[in-house]
Amino acid sequence: MLIEFAVSNFRSFREKQTFSMVAAPRLKKGDNVFKPEVKGEKLPDLLKVAAIYGPNASGKSNLIKAFDIVREIIARQPSAQHKPLPVYPFRFDPQLIDQPSRIELHFIYAEQRYHFELALTQERIVEERLVAFPKGKETLLYERSHLSSGDKYTFGQQLEGGKDLHELWRKSTSPQVLFIVQAVANSSEDLKQLREPLAWLRAGLMVFFGRISMLALADISQEQAETDVSFAKELSSFLQEVDVPITNIRFDQIEPNSSTLLQSIRPKSNSTAVLTHRTELGEAEFDIQEESDGTKNLIGFWLPWNLHARTRLVTQSTALVMDELDSSLHPEIVASLVAKHLKSDSPAQLIFTTHDTHLMDTKLLRRDQFWLTERDTNGATQLRSIHDFEGRESEDLEKRYYEGRYRGLPFIRKA
Repeated sequence: MLIEFAVSNFRSFREKQTFSMVAAPRLKKGDNVFKPEVKGEKLPDLLKVAAIYGPNASGKSNLIKAFDIVREIIARQPSAQHKPLPVYPFRFDPQLIDQPSRIELHFIYAEQRYHFELALTQERIVEERLVAFPKGKETLLYERSHLSSGDKYTFGQQLEGGKDLHELWRKSTSPQVLFIVQAVANSSEDLKQLREPLAWLRAGLMVFFGRISMLALADISQEQAETDVSFAKELSSFLQEVDVPITNIRFDQIEPNSSTLLQSIRPKSNSTAVLTHRTELGEAEFDIQEESDGTKNLIGFWLPWNLHARTRLVTQSTALVMDELDSSLHPEIVASLVAKHLKSDSPAQLIFTTHDTHLMDTKLLRRDQFWLTERDTNGATQLRSIHDFEGRESEDLEKRYYEGRYRGLPFIRKA
């Protein structure tokens, strides 16, 4: 589960900006928070949901991209060819062009708290540091820094493996590879000190980007439904819950010599999904390509939502992070999903960007669950919680937002 995330010198982020899932004390709506289970520590409550607002080009999507950096680097396959790492410095400040982008993740996994720091350029990993907090005591596991003389490593006294294995890990780590990845790849299953935090860094943040992502996910959902009957039934139930009257999904074979739009999207597919709609006049069947983009978006959304639900039952520590959630779903659907998530007993988290202020008026969320992005006069993104502004817990957040009390609104020049 995510505690805090910080980013600096990345795209529109200049100075360090911190996004926190730590709940503010003394606010109501107890269902919106959960108590993290950590051995030997008593931590503040964490938020189940956070919604991020702000004008176009204010940095919302850049924040979501920053969330995905570590997972993207971990997921890369070894290659003999140089591939630039997925970071871009803040371009308006000449002094930062050649400086590394920085990411910090403060998280909990398997009842243990960790703090992971990463600094990198497109060329290489510049710094990497992992600290654990067994029973609340700060314990360095390892630290890596790139100097003019080469990479310098500091290994904590409590780090498993011994000096010989640590040296093997160090020598086998290339400039563009995370040390923690190489160490786990070259260690036995019984060494869990680095394996467990890596498991969260690899899958703890499930990041998805906007409408294009949803349409691509709809294709993957279709493939999953074709081979998993329970998944298809759950998908049908979900669509009915959000007022799409699809009662059944089946798959028909495509003639070998036929040419369809589906085959242009999924050239290896030899089947197409057929969805049964029910109305008061009866039932009718529609090919998946006859469905609206809205229905396809819902089908795509179901994949990460379902995976998130299933995963949280196992690890109890995932966070589903989605960009432009309102471009894929109707505001009432978003509100119903948020409400359902808040009522669940799971400590899984949901983080999303949106322009729709409907949630501000539903009284579902607390002040500390709304975040705002805006660009300052230097073109740099500033990130704030509405709770940072003075105000009553019961005030009309949507009204005050449009009045500019929290800033984070576009400045539109009038002719």
